[in-house]
Amino acid sequence: MLDIKAIHSAATLLQGRVRKTELISSHYFSERIGSPVWLKCENLQRTGSFKIRGASNYLLRQPPEAISAGVITASAGNHAQGLACAAGQIGIAVTVVMPKATPLAKVMATKSYGAEVIMHGSSFDDAVVLARQLEQERGLRYVSAFDEPLIIAGQGTVGLEIIQQLPEIDTLLVPIGGGGLIAGVALAARSSGRKIRIIGVQAAGCPSALVARRDGKPVAVPTAQSLADGIVVKRLGDQTFPLIEELVDDLVTVEEEEIAQAIVGLLEMGKLVVEGAGAVTLAALLYSHRKLAKGNTVCVLSGGNLDVQTMSRVVERGMLSEGRFLKVRIDLPDIPGALAELAALLALIEANILHVSHDRRTVDVTLGHSEVRLELETRGPEHIAWILEKLKENGYVAEVEH
Repeated sequence: MLDIKAIHSAATLLQGRVRKTELISSHYFSERIGSPVWLKCENLQRTGSFKIRGASNYLLRQPPEAISAGVITASAGNHAQGLACAAGQIGIAVTVVMPKATPLAKVMATKSYGAEVIMHGSSFDDAVVLARQLEQERGLRYVSAFDEPLIIAGQGTVGLEIIQQLPEIDTLLVPIGGGGLIAGVALAARSSGRKIRIIGVQAAGCPSALVARRDGKPVAVPTAQSLADGIVVKRLGDQTFPLIEELVDDLVTVEEEEIAQAIVGLLEMGKLVVEGAGAVTLAALLYSHRKLAKGNTVCVLSGGNLDVQTMSRVVERGMLSEGRFLKVRIDLPDIPGALAELAALLALIEANILHVSHDRRTVDVTLGHSEVRLELETRGPEHIAWILEKLKENGYVAEVEH
């Protein structure tokens, strides 16, 4: 089984090749949660995630003849970029099979590092099947995204850095997909000699680690679309599972709304762009698992590859969840000045109109009326309740839309 010497060796090998990412103390999130909260910013890593650590460690330890024909992998995006970048540094060709639903930004970024990208299947596991087939057909070396000791050792360097940056750490939250990151980080943390509570966090739509712990072995679970696409992996690795069982104290899941709100919070209050898979740790603390925070608590933000379109959708969803965005439908008399009167009332009660749609030609309203749909920026749930109350007092029937 992997030992701490392999992680220390990886750290030495990776010096100058990867970024020692910042560990940031967050006053805002500390105040909100009630314990000191620190953010390990792997979203600021080269290629936008921790994955370059394991990929680089793996490739640099291969005999040249073993990878001369090139390497291949399956990835939802971050491992693809890490491997492509690492391979490019040593002049090795790389092929990546990605699920069809992979965000365009991750696809384009992977291609920018020189990789051949093949889109296949609806999930990471579908991509693995084709990648393994091409491995045999083309004589390539397959590089696992997580279930390989050298990959795990490389990811474990994140844990070494955390211990060096915050020796007095008490609680550590790490995202779980296939388990490579948390396996390596947990080994590094446990080897420090300090009593640290280690918690793995998954998206509720793909709780493969929880199911594996329940069943005593890795098993495939159904998956759902998730904002945390980078950790939607049906089955834990055979090599990561025993490490997780031995070293990780607790496993929890977070819902999609919680992930969205965490992304928005990191953008707005942390000034950090973090993808869904990277935001699950903070989501757990902020919402469904606040009691996990004890003493100095570190959230690993594992990646920041969030494309602009997804960011736009997430911000809107997060604002809706936090009660800062209101959509309403109102039947309005179809007479001159009616819309202006409504707008004046909304201005008076400080509801900022972001978008308005006015339609008198729909069959859904009575003759002589028009349909108005409004998207309003608000200050929170109490403000929304006040807006709806004032609309009702002034004779408007407002139907809230979700």
